[in-house]
Amino acid sequence: MRGNEKTLHRRNSEIHNVKAGSIQYLTIPLGYFGGWMVDVICEPFMESISKESIPAIMFGTGKGSGAGMMIFILGLLGMTICLVFGRILKKAGGLIERIPDKKNRRQIFISVTEKAKQYREKYDLISDKMNKIFYDGFTEDEIISFENQLRRIIKNLEKEGV
Repeated sequence: MRGNEKTLHRRNSEIHNVKAGSIQYLTIPLGYFGGWMVDVICEPFMESISKESIPAIMFGTGKGSGAGMMIFILGLLGMTICLVFGRILKKAGGLIERIPDKKNRRQIFISVTEKAKQYREKYDLISDKMNKIFYDGFTEDEIISFENQLRRIIKNLEKEGV
């Protein structure tokens, strides 16, 4: 690493905590899709089924039954996301952990463990070696110029929400 300046690979490899609730925000776009789904799929389906069927018993068959069905589907989806994420944490081999927020027990932080942090030094050594190969033959000014252009690209992407 040159001087005190962080290169882009360092910026992208820094370790941060993530609120587990942030994962729920991934389902927000489904809300836009949900209104369409209620009107076009769920309501017509609920009107077409027998009044003795299980969905009709659970959600009814009149106005609002499609919305009830949609809420049920979203609940199942949310539960599935939680179960899948729990399995991902287990398969992470002790590299990621859940930490309850002491101020708000409804929130959980996802963080790397000490075991994962031990890999940081090895990662940094490999990353430094790759940078030496990558920047071989570049002057310091060329490196700074190139990385500034990459930062502009990143800002453009962030501005667009990518």
